[in-house]
Amino acid sequence: MVIRVYVASSTGSVAVKKHQQAVVGFLEANRISFQEVDITMLEEQRLWMYRNIPKDKQPEKGNPLPPQIFNEDRYCGDYEDFFQSKENNTVFAFLGLTSKPSVKVREDMCGA
Repeated sequence: MVIRVYVASSTGSVAVKKHQQAVVGFLEANRISFQEVDITMLEEQRLWMYRNIPKDKQPEKGNPLPPQIFNEDRYCGDYEDFFQSKENNTVFAFLGLTSKPSVKVREDMCGA
């Protein structure tokens, strides 16, 4: 399974930049493997993203804004969906992942 985050490297929108950074930063911090796809550099990828966002998630006017998140070809959602899943502590389910990646936890010894 490959999580793909569709982003725009050259955008004039501060909000879009912050949303992209929030998603990518969260994935990196939680050691979730993902691929960043820049839709401003790859026309084919941009068109694929537009075609694969469900109709009910399309804006009434214009094109969907990045970041858009997919697990392989399955649409997960946009920034708002990601933010809600983060608030509800359901990001792994949102991404279609079965569990958190295993991370070694340091156990502190209690002094006796």
